[in-house]
Amino acid sequence: MKRVVRLMRVSLSYADGMVLHTATSGAVPALDELRLVAWEGGVVTAMGASRLNIAYLSGIDPEALCALCAAVFDTLDWDGFWPGVPDDLPAPARMLFEMAATDYAARRAGVPLAVWLGGTVAVRLPTNQTLFWSDDGTLLRRAHAYVARGFDDLKLRVGAGDVADDLRRIRLLRDAFGTSVKLSADANGSWSAADAPAILDSLAALGLSSIEQPVAAGDWDVIARISAGSKVPVMLDESLGSMADIETLLATRAAPLAHLKLAKLGGLDRLMQSGRALQAAGIGVMVGQMNEGSVSTLAAAHAAAALGAAYRELYGADGLLDDPAGSLRYNEGCVYLPPGPGLGLAQHATAGTLLREHIG
Repeated sequence: MKRVVRLMRVSLSYADGMVLHTATSGAVPALDELRLVAWEGGVVTAMGASRLNIAYLSGIDPEALCALCAAVFDTLDWDGFWPGVPDDLPAPARMLFEMAATDYAARRAGVPLAVWLGGTVAVRLPTNQTLFWSDDGTLLRRAHAYVARGFDDLKLRVGAGDVADDLRRIRLLRDAFGTSVKLSADANGSWSAADAPAILDSLAALGLSSIEQPVAAGDWDVIARISAGSKVPVMLDESLGSMADIETLLATRAAPLAHLKLAKLGGLDRLMQSGRALQAAGIGVMVGQMNEGSVSTLAAAHAAAALGAAYRELYGADGLLDDPAGSLRYNEGCVYLPPGPGLGLAQHATAGTLLREHIG
């Protein structure tokens, strides 16, 4: 049966002119992604994806990542059984190939990806929504729109301006919704070790459920000290950029919560291994994504379902206008997982820039 495999670069934009804006990313108007898609006899048999414009996290230039993935594509045997995944790739590149391989295996077995990963499938999963840096009018309009759709778990991006303004914006949300909405914040490591304790005290008074990455990654002693003194539970994100970082958290118990992402760890296999180890150690796990399209968001959703993760950040494909894999349904505070084996996505258009193609 003829196999067609394509490596494509696609640009994805959100409705309502939404711009992603955090303390580390700056303003990001669209997603730049790689897609690896295989068809056999015209039927989709595998999908993988990786976002390119996350150099602020990965340290890898998008053009360099494209070139690397294209070079790896050229080395793989696409005519035989699904090729193996090179293990020494940077995380965003390994993620692309490992996701496609895992999706392929689950589809061949005829089971949803969550089942292949050792868990049970979910029809829908509750998720939070993020409020990016914006003016007050946009902030409140988007918050009200999310709540009207049943999303009562909102995370505010902070740290891009001064602390007083961050606190004022949180009070705006508390005034608008009271305690009917769960509020958390993500500082993306922007506060100093000296300033963080007082800021965390102020956040505790506003009833935040967690604070993500209050100080920069790197100094585990500082992180442990700040977390131990905080009345708001600390969740690590940027601190968990590798499997070695996961091992350090397991050894130090520096914070009670951990945010795991495929783009940081490099694949579903590593995310599942990390999640299970952290859960066994009593550390709460969030499975999230980097604002990504339908393919990566679904991969994260299936991993979250398989782990039974207590925290989920799966909003990344909500509102995308032009995903060649199709749109995901978001409503009632949840993302809905399409039925079917693997990721459950049955089609993917050839779109964007075709970087590599194998027909055999």
